[in-house]
Amino acid sequence: MTASLSRGGTLLLAAIAGTAIANNYALQPALTTVARDLGAPLSMIGLVPAAALSGCVLGFAFLLPLTDHHAPHRLVSAQLTALATALALAASAPGAAVLLTAYLFVGAAAGVAAQAGNIAGRNAPHGRRGTGVATVAAGMSAGILLSRMVGGALTDLLGWRRMLLVFAALALLGALAAARLLPRQRPHSRSGYRATLVSLPPLLRQHPALRRAVATGGLWYFAFNLVWVSLALALADQPYGLGPTAIGMYSLAGLLGFAVLPLTGRLVDRHAPQTLITAGILTAASGVALLATGLDTPPVTAAGLALFDAGCFAAQAANQSRVIALDPARSGGLSSVYLVLYFTVGALGTSLAAPLLDAAGWPGVTLTALGALLLAVPVGRMKLRMVDGEGGARAVDAGGEGSAAAGRTGDIR
Repeated sequence: MTASLSRGGTLLLAAIAGTAIANNYALQPALTTVARDLGAPLSMIGLVPAAALSGCVLGFAFLLPLTDHHAPHRLVSAQLTALATALALAASAPGAAVLLTAYLFVGAAAGVAAQAGNIAGRNAPHGRRGTGVATVAAGMSAGILLSRMVGGALTDLLGWRRMLLVFAALALLGALAAARLLPRQRPHSRSGYRATLVSLPPLLRQHPALRRAVATGGLWYFAFNLVWVSLALALADQPYGLGPTAIGMYSLAGLLGFAVLPLTGRLVDRHAPQTLITAGILTAASGVALLATGLDTPPVTAAGLALFDAGCFAAQAANQSRVIALDPARSGGLSSVYLVLYFTVGALGTSLAAPLLDAAGWPGVTLTALGALLLAVPVGRMKLRMVDGEGGARAVDAGGEGSAAAGRTGDIR
């Protein structure tokens, strides 16, 4: 049994999540500046976001399950210290190879943001899991959105290397706060860390709802990364030729996504997550439809980004809450499987951005993103089949994993 987090503890986790995950995105507006400074091709420096996301996948696979085994105050503070160290390495990088290597470690350590969400969901008071997860998700969304603006502004003011050192200092402050204020109770685990890792792959077979969450979430995260990375590259190129600060300012359009998350959390605690997920996906698709009209009219672009981010963030908060509810005692393992695959698909979107933009232009980017979002709707509602212990099969609808599972873990409609 775990102690309930206070509201202050949940807000601290939200702040940690936001400042940590920001490091995956803060350098994006400055990619052309970094390439010029290091004398490296933009095609190579453009892989920095993909390196960060790849590192996140490794962190989710090997570090996120630690939330089932270690006290939050030690685990979070240690990972934030590692994040600060990786950022310092990136800031001193003499060339592209060292920078890409450093960002693998940055991404892995920035995965503490997912640990924060899992800790908040696991330790939430009864009936408030969705609110706790959404609060941390709001912090993450703020970090993602503001990271590009802050990163761009600091790059123009201090240079990209000092900008990374500022983020390293924030990570160290978070480590100190986590060590003092987060719960010190170690979770009761039914198995050791190694056994937990071995047990992760079978979770996909055991939980049809987890497979559905991975499929739908991966599709909208693919679209999310494809659009934002392509946007940064397109605005830096002609005919726009915008600098890092101006590119980062477009992130402010996504503040609508931040604003809707507290409401999303309350709705998840009261209604079926799948309904909110579908609404979020359709909202994001409407935003991409606006973006498809082009980037020549900033107010239209801003409106499209606002709807796009709001839909993606709301869907993610509902989806992750549903994953944790499958088995709260194993939420670290379940979240690990979900996020490893979720970010793997997202990394594909990041890697595809530059070549797709070059080959098909902005219309090709938006058409691909729109297709991924619209595909997520029927995938999220499809019926799955699972094999029971006696070799039989039973259908599982889009709402959950059957009444027996719902009785064990709470409502996961």
